[in-house]
Amino acid sequence: MENMEIDLSRMFGGFYRGKNVLVTGHTGFKGSWLCLWLYLLGARVVGYALDPPAENGNFSLCGLRRRMVDIRGDIRDGARLKQIFDLYEPEIVFHLAAQPIVRRSYEIPGETFETNIMGTVEVLENIRLSQTVKTGVIVTSDKCYENREQLWGYREGDALGGYDPYSASKGCAELVTAAYRSSFFSTRPGKCVSTARAGNVFGGGDWAEDRLVPDCIRALQSHSPIMLRNPESVRPWQHVLEPLYGYLLLAYQMAEKGSRYTGAWNFGPDADSVVPVGRLADELISLWGSGEWVDCSEYTSLHETAMLSLDCTKAKTFLGWKPRMNLKKALEYTVEWYRDYRREDVYSLCRRQIASYSAACMEAAPD
Repeated sequence: MENMEIDLSRMFGGFYRGKNVLVTGHTGFKGSWLCLWLYLLGARVVGYALDPPAENGNFSLCGLRRRMVDIRGDIRDGARLKQIFDLYEPEIVFHLAAQPIVRRSYEIPGETFETNIMGTVEVLENIRLSQTVKTGVIVTSDKCYENREQLWGYREGDALGGYDPYSASKGCAELVTAAYRSSFFSTRPGKCVSTARAGNVFGGGDWAEDRLVPDCIRALQSHSPIMLRNPESVRPWQHVLEPLYGYLLLAYQMAEKGSRYTGAWNFGPDADSVVPVGRLADELISLWGSGEWVDCSEYTSLHETAMLSLDCTKAKTFLGWKPRMNLKKALEYTVEWYRDYRREDVYSLCRRQIASYSAACMEAAPD
């Protein structure tokens, strides 16, 4: 990947430079990448989350603790959250804190519902009471939709639902946010809240259990076969930078142009990246240069959706957002991280990837 030397703080017309931004879930995979990007944009970043899920993840290896305010706490603790809002006076809030694993939700359904629903309530309540917050992006999931195994992508107005506790909790988080928006924010000029629904996200620094790409990487690193539960299941695969750019763009547009940008937004890949699990594993093995996968679907009993994709026409039309990586490019970014993180400064590695991706975005930046 070419070395990109660009002034990232110029993105979005310099909108994020000097802004106070709160990110919940900042120690997690997506949260850490978002905080690093915000830092490079010139924002003053405050994070609120539990301890990092892995010491070899992005948050730790990028040295984010030295580049932002790092606060540990439970998202369900409304009183603690209020202290953070009062002390740091955020203008923009990105809510990513969640119990994010579908299979884990079968083991701890109560905690999953509490974290993903009531945690969202606490964030929205503090946004409501805050005198400084103008924009909030509540991150949910593509799995918030009532899945009908349809061949076409789900649109933002389609029915919400969820077979498993995780999916149901994300559908509920959408309903909670919509209720707050209708009840409290629609009549308050200058305070806008939206939800963002992304596809199956991967990238460097994710070590979560029961997520496909991290499971594949662990197997490849240990020269073991990749065990695939459902190789025929189709998912919308995308690199983590793709939806994060959508979140940043959405918050910017809400702040600049107001309530016309509130609501729900899909951020998924183009059709050529909506492929079966087995196809993604094949592509990853090819880029890695070795490995194999084994179909172990007969040994799993938990329900998993066979077909899932998103229709992102709304984001493409009204936000000017679009995916900029095909599946191969997204996996190239990912393999680069996992191959180089032990021998290269991870902050420099991640900054280079963000800069390279940002250069393409800045060529077609919205007015």
